[in-house]
Amino acid sequence: MAREKELINLVDSVPITCHAWNADMSQLAISPNSDLVQIFKKKAGKWELGTTLDQHGQRVLGIDWAPKSNLLVTCGADRNAYVWALDKTGEWKPTLVLLRINRAATCVKWSPNEQKFAVGCGARLISVCYFEEEQNWWVSKHIKKPIRSTILSLDWHPNNVLIAAGSTDFKARVFSGYIKEMEEKPTPTVWGKKMTFGQCMAEFSNGGGGWVHSVSFSPSGNKLCWVGHDSSISVVNAEHDCVMKTLKMEVLPLMSCVFVSDSSIITGGHDCMPYLFGHDDNDRLSMVNKLDVVKEKASAGVSAMDKFRSLDKKATVDTSDAAFQLRTTHQNSITEIRTTGRTGVSTAGADGLLITWNFKSLESAIAGLRIA
Repeated sequence: MAREKELINLVDSVPITCHAWNADMSQLAISPNSDLVQIFKKKAGKWELGTTLDQHGQRVLGIDWAPKSNLLVTCGADRNAYVWALDKTGEWKPTLVLLRINRAATCVKWSPNEQKFAVGCGARLISVCYFEEEQNWWVSKHIKKPIRSTILSLDWHPNNVLIAAGSTDFKARVFSGYIKEMEEKPTPTVWGKKMTFGQCMAEFSNGGGGWVHSVSFSPSGNKLCWVGHDSSISVVNAEHDCVMKTLKMEVLPLMSCVFVSDSSIITGGHDCMPYLFGHDDNDRLSMVNKLDVVKEKASAGVSAMDKFRSLDKKATVDTSDAAFQLRTTHQNSITEIRTTGRTGVSTAGADGLLITWNFKSLESAIAGLRIA
């Protein structure tokens, strides 16, 4: 039986900025808080470094791996994005993307059909990129209004047209990324009918003052979730006239969120703990459970003198090293959460750990837990 979580220590305490899996999860691409992208392969149950991509000139901030075409896209603080493809010799070859931006590229996401991708940046715009056959390169169109600050996160609607964006102007928005040169006219959705390129279909604010760190569409595309730096999580349901529900958490801010079903959301952030939230058909939003179950070690008996010595040196009577460790598997902020198919999610952390969480095993380990 699969364990509820698997710890993957690839970079020895170096923060993992972003990560992405290939289709069968036999390969993993990460950026170890630098200008490099490292691709690991799993061999005999162990992860080994296979290839290092070094085309970027500054820190890599976004990675996404297209499962069908096996194309890898990266973006970074050097204001560039590259699409990587395997050649006949098995080497990754980059193609520069014409982003036409003058600020850092902060996030990137392939569309569901993998014919285009979106790049967010600090230039207050979204670049929707597609391949131009005649010129044999990747070009972009810009979505600008009404964005007023840096884009921190992106997600595509299942219809391959709508894009959700979270930014530092405290707003979550839904835009149309329809490119008439290469796509058929989209059919109406619950988010609206008119979907010309760049059309702002919806704009939301939870009323607080928090940067929107992450956005996620539900599998049906009818709901949108986002998390803010004011320790909030919000969900809107477009089927119910965009009814919005917000929860203010009494924990440190959440940094990433992902819908794993139409009623279940997994989040994580500076609290180092992954949380499961539920959003039902009556638009009730609730925190269901913490997903990290850490078994505490039994402490051995200590003398009064040891306790006083520890109190003097460490300001605590606990003499063990565990006194200075968090009671979570991640020992630093969770920077990103990604789905691993329908069976679980993976979390990357500033502690250098990457952890995969198996839904079925979590349900067995935590009494009453159901990840629907």
